[in-house]
Amino acid sequence: MSILKVEDLKKYFIVPQGVVRAVDGIDFSLEEGETLALVGESGSGKTTTAHVVMGFYTATSGSVKYRDIEIGYTPIEKRPLELRKEIQIVFQDPATSLNPKKNVKDIIDTAIKIHRKGLSSVERLKFMLSLLEHIGLSEDLLFKKPHELGGGEKQLVALARALAPGPRLLILDEPTSALDISAQARVLNALKKIQEERKISYLLITHDLGVVRNLATYVAIMYLGKIYEYAHVDEFFNRPLHPYTQMLLSSIPTLTEEEEKLLPQRILSRGEIPSPMNPPSGCRFHPRCPFAMDICKKKEPPTMIIKSEHGSHTVKCWLYVNAHERNLNKA
Repeated sequence: MSILKVEDLKKYFIVPQGVVRAVDGIDFSLEEGETLALVGESGSGKTTTAHVVMGFYTATSGSVKYRDIEIGYTPIEKRPLELRKEIQIVFQDPATSLNPKKNVKDIIDTAIKIHRKGLSSVERLKFMLSLLEHIGLSEDLLFKKPHELGGGEKQLVALARALAPGPRLLILDEPTSALDISAQARVLNALKKIQEERKISYLLITHDLGVVRNLATYVAIMYLGKIYEYAHVDEFFNRPLHPYTQMLLSSIPTLTEEEEKLLPQRILSRGEIPSPMNPPSGCRFHPRCPFAMDICKKKEPPTMIIKSEHGSHTVKCWLYVNAHERNLNKA
């Protein structure tokens, strides 16, 4: 069963200069206990998508359904408490998402008080200590304030606060980008352990392909407000189809020739992502694509379904439309 289903979602912002088409008609679904990674450069629309799901923004049009309940047009402050309990978020920078005036105990206890009414102070403390132990934090941190914690510890406290209500869907907005390598590993291990034990679904927003490889079940590649490829994580790394996907994978740094051989055909990044206020006609990636044809500049490609042992693998690219038509003509 899909815990989250997004259909033809659009989110536009009106600014003095015109209309920013941050998200411009996307579709995806997220199953129970799985992780969907929305991947793309800054300005691709992935964070805006997450914020619509969370209720920080409301949709311009389309549909966002959580367990068959339409939530796309209801801001977070107007959502029922039970719904807010089930959808939580971990932000990119814990230094700005944690109250600097409160200690760890008070930060987590606030979430418990709101969403687990009826627990006594002793019961709340027992629950909190169990939660901290579960994600690998010591109770010695309870009375420390955020500035006294390391980066990984801060993010784990933010994770504990998000888990305290008992969510079924957790939005992870660049959860490791502000951390060093060892702290990243600690947070990722905690996230994997929690998902295995609690069957929580993750909507992961990231540009870090290492995090994608370690945490994602499926990957959706976003560019200028649209999804151009959707695949199982194994397909994403082993058989990337869209030139933009190949470009992203080509940008992974390598240290050895063996690692270099694992990457797809190298496609160097050309130019910068255009403004979502004035996106290119046709395929929005065509100004940066080394394989662009005339039709790419004129018409947006349809979504092609590619056979895969892992289920749906879709791509929006004229290269595959033309290849499909050639195969039909041969037949």
